[in-house]
Amino acid sequence: MPLYARVVTDDPTNKELDYLVPAPWESKVHVGSRVKVPLRSRNSFATVVELVAESTAPGIKAVTGLVSEEPVLDPKMLQLARWMADYYSCPLDAAVRCTLPQVIRSGGFKRERWLSVTLPPDQNILEQIKVRAPRQAEVLEVALQFTGPIRWADLVEAAATSDRTIKHLVNQGWLTLQMLNAERDPSQGEEYVSTAPLRLNPGQLSILTMLIEAIDQGKTKPTLLHGITGSGKTEIYLQAIQHCLDLGRGALVLVPEISLTPQTVERFKSRFARELIAVLHSHLSAGERHDEWHRLRRGDARVAIGARSAVFAPVKDLALIVVDEEHENSYKQEETPRYHARDLAVVRGHIEGCAVLLGSATPSLESYHNARNGKYELARLTARVDDRQLPLIRVIDLRQEFAKSKHPSILSRRLTQAIEDRLQKREQSILFLNRRGFASSLLCSKCGYVCECANCSIPLTFHLAENRLKCHLCGYQAVAPKKCPGCGDPGIRYSGYGTEKVIELVEKLFPTAHAARMDADSMSRKDAYRTTLGAFRSGKIDILIGTQMIAKGLDFPNVTLVGIINADIGLHIPDFRAGERTFQLLTQVAGRAGRGETPGEVFVQTATPFSPSIQFARHHDFDGFWDQEREFRERCDYPPFNHLVLIQIKSEHQRLAEFTAETLHRRFSEKIDSSVTLHPVVPAQIERVKGFYRFQILLRTRAILRLSRTIREVMDSLSFPDEVQVSVDVDPYHLL
Repeated sequence: MPLYARVVTDDPTNKELDYLVPAPWESKVHVGSRVKVPLRSRNSFATVVELVAESTAPGIKAVTGLVSEEPVLDPKMLQLARWMADYYSCPLDAAVRCTLPQVIRSGGFKRERWLSVTLPPDQNILEQIKVRAPRQAEVLEVALQFTGPIRWADLVEAAATSDRTIKHLVNQGWLTLQMLNAERDPSQGEEYVSTAPLRLNPGQLSILTMLIEAIDQGKTKPTLLHGITGSGKTEIYLQAIQHCLDLGRGALVLVPEISLTPQTVERFKSRFARELIAVLHSHLSAGERHDEWHRLRRGDARVAIGARSAVFAPVKDLALIVVDEEHENSYKQEETPRYHARDLAVVRGHIEGCAVLLGSATPSLESYHNARNGKYELARLTARVDDRQLPLIRVIDLRQEFAKSKHPSILSRRLTQAIEDRLQKREQSILFLNRRGFASSLLCSKCGYVCECANCSIPLTFHLAENRLKCHLCGYQAVAPKKCPGCGDPGIRYSGYGTEKVIELVEKLFPTAHAARMDADSMSRKDAYRTTLGAFRSGKIDILIGTQMIAKGLDFPNVTLVGIINADIGLHIPDFRAGERTFQLLTQVAGRAGRGETPGEVFVQTATPFSPSIQFARHHDFDGFWDQEREFRERCDYPPFNHLVLIQIKSEHQRLAEFTAETLHRRFSEKIDSSVTLHPVVPAQIERVKGFYRFQILLRTRAILRLSRTIREVMDSLSFPDEVQVSVDVDPYHLL
């Protein structure tokens, strides 16, 4: 009886395809296997998602190659991929591609040449070799100094020899050659000082006990750990994971930013054997990602740590998933499929039958709502470890500063004095500004001309170090003009400021201080995060200036001052989450201060000091913020009381994009029922991005799975022009 493999290909086809499995391979092809199949005029890599005895597909072709002897996608991960496709209204092939890194899908890996001494020669034979071939004898003596196999390249370097000499020794039988998989360690060369478990306070111990019970009993109901900054959440994670390891099981830890990974890895490798930890994030090379993934799959590593995509890590016998800083927007994928890693972690926990812990000092309103209505367990830590005080937050009204000085100032007098005071005490400061570059725009004061991006509907940002104007959406660059391109006036000037300008000012005001900058521009090198944070931890940096990558998770006991330079950035944009994001960011940044013995102080500079987000953050009052924000969301029917779906239609031709959007809107209006609110077609807030005009359709519903399936049906029934791209974002984080 023939066997057919139902596959999804790596080339987007938006459908499952059937292929005949050749008889010799029937015992080798399984669900989750990687195969090669003919697609159109060439071969394509594919993943087997089902094996069937019959197929009605016309013109079935045969599988042409077997990429992996063992399945790389296990049934539980395939179940998660199917849930993703259903919930996020995306094709199954897109969901499956998400679960497997590209280097794993391609089946490629590097094999290296390793050598070992076949049989150590006695002294007489070695002397004979010295007479006949002295250079070979020298190399053989070097090889004998190594215990175990030695990499070919290492022997060449250690013996200062050539490939030719080593080949002679292999041909004569003195050295044995083996081809082994390369093993690359992303933290090679790093040293970690071992740490012992800390004594937990009663609050921590109570939560750990509850978590251990969930691990032992396989409870899949997630726990939301709402713990204020500095309350010791990480120590609970560590001790819960130790319990998993004691049981011989595995754990998965998600962190929101790559910048947090080095510090998290340091904490975990200091506590556990480093070979038990695997790291997964986008700054790894393809080879490093390949090796870490396979170490987890084999069970050599038992704990996976990584950013968003690590939610798919192949951890064996998973007992616990931890999502640290669960509120963070970086857990949301902004490309198809637009999944949210936190929500996938909850679903994976249910599929795997393991415990899930979501931790945050400022939980998302969705998670907190789920905890309040009983879908999640709610655990609280209301005090810092060792009874350390929360930082004192002072709000500086920039309107009054301007009235006194008659010109805008980046650093207020009080903040400047506070920095000077910390420098004298040899304490450290953090300055936060969520905007990179030197100036946010280039403006002509005579005619009002603004240098805008050629591809996007936004001003260009000036970067001083490169003397270039850059677009932070599409990457477009231009030379900064010396006079206004509109009227020719030489008085064109910079408007606004970013981290590049702040560090220039700091270096002028405090010439003896050592300052450093952490943003997407300065952290482009692979090891830049680790190097900068290491220098800050060791006290080589006095003032750290950065964007949101320094806002959370970092723990530096000598930081006693945090300055939030402009708290209004992001507060007044037309997005219902603007207030929540501002409150979270201010609370998280403020939490970097006073984590040691010395109390911390935070200065918040703002032109809207009475904003609820700022005032509730000032008083560390999450519940107060929740109460007023919940009332606003419920009244306006926004999440967490409803689900949103954002359909975006874009094209380089404005009219074509708009016409397609209107056609799609009309088709939706025919298919949806009264439980769905369908909003009219509107241009996106930033109408043009990367040369594409963008139009949006917003839908609201409480029955999200039903709506997702309806959207998929409508999308599959339509044929869009080649010049038009349509994306579906279920539970969008941004509406811009």
